[in-house]
Amino acid sequence: MRPERRPVGQHLNATARAVSRAFDDALGAEDGSLPMWLVLLNLKTRHLANQRELAEVVGVREATLTHHLNAMEARGLITRRRDEVNRRIHVVELTEAGEAAFLRLREAAVGFDRRLRTGISDEEVAAFDALLDRFTSNIGVGDGSSVNEVVRRA
Repeated sequence: MRPERRPVGQHLNATARAVSRAFDDALGAEDGSLPMWLVLLNLKTRHLANQRELAEVVGVREATLTHHLNAMEARGLITRRRDEVNRRIHVVELTEAGEAAFLRLREAAVGFDRRLRTGISDEEVAAFDALLDRFTSNIGVGDGSSVNEVVRRA
């Protein structure tokens, strides 16, 4: 028996994958990637005490974050140093090149968001945000906060 409509979760998943690929392409055009953008964004907008906290807010395991940080450090975007009080902790900081990369990728992210919103009113976006927050709430995951607000404040 075929459902009358495509299941919401399936449609949302397919849309999210398409949007994610397009966003990756937009960041890639500026010599970036989603993991790089998330690291730069969180280093710029949050006061993080260490690499463990950064992994948590980026939403990856520490080993995965270490892989990304190694690549970013090799490109001169970040520095890592041992905490003076607790030598087991690595403190991650942006370099000048990291600041410049953040600005480039922020422009790409804002431009992508503008493109995504083409032909959609602010009221429609607000209703969509509320609907996404309800989906999140319905499955009992996350706090429903908007990454776009963090990008605008940066």
